[in-house]
Amino acid sequence: MNIYKKRFALGIAALLMATSAMALDKGSTAPAFDLKGVEGNINLAKYQGKLVYLDFWASWCGPCRQSFPWMNELQSKYGAQGLQIIGVNLDQKNEDARQFLTTTPARFLVAFDPAGATPRSYGVKGMPSSVLIGPDGKIIFEHAGFKEADRAALEEKIKSSLGAIK
Repeated sequence: MNIYKKRFALGIAALLMATSAMALDKGSTAPAFDLKGVEGNINLAKYQGKLVYLDFWASWCGPCRQSFPWMNELQSKYGAQGLQIIGVNLDQKNEDARQFLTTTPARFLVAFDPAGATPRSYGVKGMPSSVLIGPDGKIIFEHAGFKEADRAALEEKIKSSLGAIK
């Protein structure tokens, strides 16, 4: 193996180790955040006692566009039972996010994090990524991507977590 291949392999290994060290473990405390939202600041601590589905998205992300109608449906269906969906937009330009929202409306809370501090604190590796946070502020699960095939399993996890609230 020549020196360049060794350096490349070491670089990839270091990146993977750093990435896995950033991911949150099930049962760990969800990192706090306080972000500007469409209708004022959104502070995670305010939703203590609720089941929070935290979704990281961007205007350029195709699967994000597909996930919005599903999240709207979940918020409508389970909101009264204690579910709060919070979408955190990561676009650097706020107008990109607002244009996305005009064509793909959100009927849940939307916050903006153009600096990307919140996804870094959650160890987000791609978009969309979601984290389910229990009423006690602990991570229940993380999920990367969004496919039609994921919907039923994700909804089942949310339903069973809502059942544990009572």
